[in-house]
Amino acid sequence: MDVILFAITAAVALIGAIAMLVARNAVHSALFLLLNFAAIAVLFLLLQSPFLFAIQLTVYAGAIMVLFLFVVMLLGAERVEDTPDRIAWQRPLALGLGAALVAVAVVSVLRGAWEVPPGGEAAATFGDPAQLGALLFTNYLLPFQVTGIILLVAVVGVAVLNQRGRTTSTVKRAPSGD
Repeated sequence: MDVILFAITAAVALIGAIAMLVARNAVHSALFLLLNFAAIAVLFLLLQSPFLFAIQLTVYAGAIMVLFLFVVMLLGAERVEDTPDRIAWQRPLALGLGAALVAVAVVSVLRGAWEVPPGGEAAATFGDPAQLGALLFTNYLLPFQVTGIILLVAVVGVAVLNQRGRTTSTVKRAPSGD
């Protein structure tokens, strides 16, 4: 049963990632990325790690997706084209993948996937927050800091691009009465 649930969730994650890459609209691409993040969260649940499941949903599917959609809206990449919808297959695909992902998540929760199986001592410490924190701030401190710097540079870059767009646009002024 675990292999079937894993295969369904992995297929949803892969199809969501491929659809994210081929989507022409930036908002559609961001929504497929959200589907991918949710599928990865369900994979963490299948790995008996409810902490990483919750972190994946709150940090990536929540905060990072809000940031991505904010940048898309700020840069105006969401403009709707007047051409007919050439990728009408995305709506049924997204609904089907979303339904499959919800079904796998419900089955995982009902089965109690986060409970430790007998003899699974190594699996019991897989998603332990104390061990994750210790590893993050000791062995992986440099990658953690580099990731923070990359995100900071991305935010500054968006602000610079937005400011550059405002200064180059022509502003109509009312004629002075001199």
